[in-house]
Parts: sequence; C-alpha cells; structure tokens
Amino acid sequence: MTETLTIGKALNLGLRRAMEDDPKVVLMGEDIGRLGGVFRITDGLQKDFGEDRVVDTPLAEAGILGTAVGLAMRGYRPVCEIQFDGFVFPAYNQIVTQVAKIHARSKGTLTMPIVVRIPFGGGIGAVEHHSESPEAYFAHTPGLKVVAVSNPVDAYWGIQQAIASPDPVVFLEPKRRYWDKAEVDPDATPEPLFGSRVVRAGDDVTVLAYGPMVKTALQAAEAAEGEGRSLEVVDLRSVSPLDLDPVYASVRRTGRCVVVHEAPITLGLGAEIAARVTETCFHSLEAPVLRVGGYDLPYPPAKLEEEYLPDLDRVLDAVDRTMEF
Repeated sequence: MTETLTIGKALNLGLRRAMEDDPKVVLMGEDIGRLGGVFRITDGLQKDFGEDRVVDTPLAEAGILGTAVGLAMRGYRPVCEIQFDGFVFPAYNQIVTQVAKIHARSKGTLTMPIVVRIPFGGGIGAVEHHSESPEAYFAHTPGLKVVAVSNPVDAYWGIQQAIASPDPVVFLEPKRRYWDKAEVDPDATPEPLFGSRVVRAGDDVTVLAYGPMVKTALQAAEAAEGEGRSLEVVDLRSVSPLDLDPVYASVRRTGRCVVVHEAPITLGLGAEIAARVTETCFHSLEAPVLRVGGYDLPYPPAKLEEEYLPDLDRVLDAVDRTMEF
C-alpha cells in the first residue's frame, strides 16, 4: 500500500526497516538518539532499538568514523550521520585513508559496509559550514561510492540499499528538500542504487542533475515547455559510479546537454560529465556541453544564498545559449 511521505520520513522508515532486517545495523551520530537528529531523520529509533544501536556520539566526526571502521571490521554495518555537510571535513582523513582503502589494502579480505549520511547543499538560510556541496571530494576517491537522492522513493529504498552494500557509501541527502512529498510503495521492487533515470522525456536539450537540483531542472523543463522547448531531464542519482549510458542515449537524440549542480563549477561533477559526454557523443553534439553551478566562492551568508544557488532562470539561460549554436 502506497503512503505519502516526505524525504525525511522516507529516510526514517528506510532506516527502521534496515534495522529490523539486520541486527548488525548500528546508527551513530551527534544528537541522533534522544533528539532524533537536527532534521529528525532518526526520530523514535533510539526509543525502539535502544542506546546500543542508536548511539549519541561526542562532537567528534573523526571519532565517529574511526569507531565505524572498527565496527565494520567486526561484522557490523555502521550508519554514520554527519550533522551538516561542512562538518564532514574533520572525518575526511578517516573516510579517504581508511574507509576507502581497507578493502584494497587487505586484498579483499575485509569489507567496509559503512554508510556516511550527509545532509548537503544550501537553501535553508543557515550559517557558515552548514550549506556545503562536498560531493566531488568523495567522488574523486577510489573505493568510495557516492549517491545523491532527490525524492522520497529513492530516499526510502536507497538508504536500505546503501546499508546492504558491502562497500562504503557516502549518502547525500538534499536538506532543503527534506519536506518534499511523494507516494512511496514499501512493497515495490526498487531500482538499482547506482543507476540514473530519465524523469521527464524531451527532444531538444538533455538536462542532467542530481540531489536538490533535480526539482529545479524539472521546474525549468516545465517553464521551457511554455516557450515551445522540450527538455529531457535525467536524474543521475549516483555520483560515483556514474551511470551515463542513459545520458549518452539522450544526448544522441537531443544533440545538446546542460549539467546542473549546486557545487562550484570549477572541478565539479559537471566537468567530468561534460568530458565523458563530449568524448562519447562528439559526432552527435550540436553545441558544447554547458554547466550551471555555484560560483567559485565560499558559500555566502544566508541573505545572499538565493543569488548564489543555481535557479530556474540560470538553467533556462543555459538552455537558451545551447540552442543558439
């Protein structure tokens, strides 16, 4: 039976189901127990599963991930919540030098089934260190898988699939979309975790996005329809590995491609995607692959963030420019 859920509630129910299915699933993070997390994603879980499985940790991200490494070595499946995206960097050393490498270092004898949950992106009027988009750091690290959900269905199934994965997964949650709603069927067959998906068909321009920018891309496609333009929107869903076969198929039809993300343009995911699309679809392209993203600046104060974040108008401007070629 389907149920209308927000992304936040879908994550909560997905975590609950994973904990019910596997007693080795352990949640760790700052204020995730009695408080239920700053975004209430873990609300009620400590009450139902106890303090040994939903652990309120000290304010020490490196300690959270270091402890998770030991737990994973002993057969547990730790799910670590990083309270805000900008707080992940004290744990960066553990994630990149330990979590990502132990499987290879041990010649495959040790797995690291660790999920690192990170609310990411801007748009909530927060202060410094609370509105980062650090996905490129982790996507650049071999040994890590990185996904970015954009809707309640992917949130519900994706967190369960990430927990079940034998590999470490950085699980990015678009914090300003936590309250977006959709129908979720807990009895459905989920799509593969690391696959992209066409979420709106179109003929003129392929628009690629992930996480919080998928909704923006869909809004742009709706607005463009009023101007007689047909945009095909692809939700990448997985940042690493990238599933680009559906993208290539789309670009070969449309001949044009725009990549959208909140992170700064320079060395962002858009650059990698643009290179791969150009290499693979060169003879089909009618225009260069264009990128829309954040500016190459530290994230601004809250009153300026709407000027910083890519919006519908900036996506439509890129569509106009690609159509001019």
